[in-house]
Order: sequence, then structure tokens, then C-alpha cells
Amino acid sequence: MSLLNNKLSTALANGTRTLAVTAALLLTVGIGSSFASPAGNGNDVVIASFHKEFRSANVISVQTAKEYTKVTFNLNSVVMFAYYSSNGELMAVVRNILSTQLPIRLLMDLKQNHADSWITDLFEIDSNGQTVYYATLENSEMKVTLRSDNTSSWTTYHKENKENSHL
Repeated sequence: MSLLNNKLSTALANGTRTLAVTAALLLTVGIGSSFASPAGNGNDVVIASFHKEFRSANVISVQTAKEYTKVTFNLNSVVMFAYYSSNGELMAVVRNILSTQLPIRLLMDLKQNHADSWITDLFEIDSNGQTVYYATLENSEMKVTLRSDNTSSWTTYHKENKENSHL
């Protein structure tokens, strides 16, 4: 009986050692691969920075240009755009807005001074804690883009006259 116990103890000891060596090998490979640099498309730093800034956002698309990377995302059912430098620094966040989302003085200024035009584009940019609004207005004669970096007045950013094509 003691011979049987001795063989059983030896088998258990050998099995335990094998299991311990296998576990150690798997842990070494697993830990080593977690510190390996990821093979990506160069946007890894930007994506990591994005996820730090916008934890609950869902990425829709990532577009890389020469000077920046644009991340289109959805946050609380609102589509927004984040612009990052190549080193992962957030440069600006942009979202399209409705005219009713403008500060009241800017909305009233549009209604009073541009009643003959319609809004074709309206968005806000947040960069370094400063919010800037852009509104593009059109009518049959012209197209003008206005800019406001305060909450009370607009300045003309760009203006173009339309040509009469039905002469």
C-alpha cells in the first residue's frame, strides 16, 4: 500500500511541476505581449488619447490628414468631430448645431440682420476652452460665412456674390 501511495505522490508531484511550468510559460508570454508595441496604422496614440478624453463615446470613423487626425464619433446621440495633432494632443472639438442652440444674442442678430437669408451651415468649435461659432447664410445673391468668438456679435469671415446664371 505504501508503494501505491509513493507512486501516487510522485505522479502528483510531476503533474504539479508540469502544470506550474506551463502556467509560468503562459504568464510570461501573456505579460510580454501586453508590453509589446502594437502594430497599427499610426493612429494608436490618437485613439488612446481620444478614449481618455471621451470614455463613453463610440468612434464612427478616423481620417488622417497631413497636419491632423479627425475622429468622427457619437456621444449621447450627437455626432461630433475631434481633431488631434500627430502626437495625440486634442486641438478642437466640432459639432453641428441648430440655430436654437446659439447664444440668444447671436440668434437675435441673425434674425435681425440676415432675415432675407437661410442658414446652410452652423457649427461650434471648442478649442482650448474657447467656443467659436460659424454660420453660413445664403440667399439668391450671396453666400456669407459669419464667425463669432463671443456671445453677442458676428463678424464676416468669408463672403461671395452669386452670379446670375439665368440671363
